[in-house]
Parts: sequence; C-alpha cells; structure tokens
Amino acid sequence: MVYKREFKFDNEIRKKISLNIKKYREKAGITQEQLAVDIGKSYDFTRRLEFKKGKIGCSIDTLYKISVVLNTRIDKFFE
Repeated sequence: MVYKREFKFDNEIRKKISLNIKKYREKAGITQEQLAVDIGKSYDFTRRLEFKKGKIGCSIDTLYKISVVLNTRIDKFFE
C-alpha cells in the first residue's frame, strides 16, 4: 500500500520568482521592454509578471529564457 507523503510547499513561490526576476533584471540594467523583446514576449507580459507579484506565472521555458538574458542561474529565482 502506498501512503501520501507530506511535503511543505511554498505557497508564495510565484511571488518570490516575480520579485527575483525584477531584482536581477534591475541588477543587469535591463528594462522590462528590452527583456520582453529578448525573450519574445510582449512588454505587457513582462510588466504584469513583475507588477502582479505572483498573480500570473510563466512557463519553465520562459523562466529559462529570462535566466539566460539576465545571465542568472535559474535556481536564483527560487531563493
């Protein structure tokens, strides 16, 4: 018989990712508009991704592209 194991999931993870995207984007000196162009998304998407602080998410593919553009390891967005 298999039992459900208990894990503690961070309910604020999307907010953390959002705040870290903004932090590393600003550290890199890149505007939201430039980030949008570089990752192939709309400016409105990148603006909402940061402004909504986790209310919207993004795919792992998009997060990977953001990490490449910002020259930041992807795991840094989860800290």
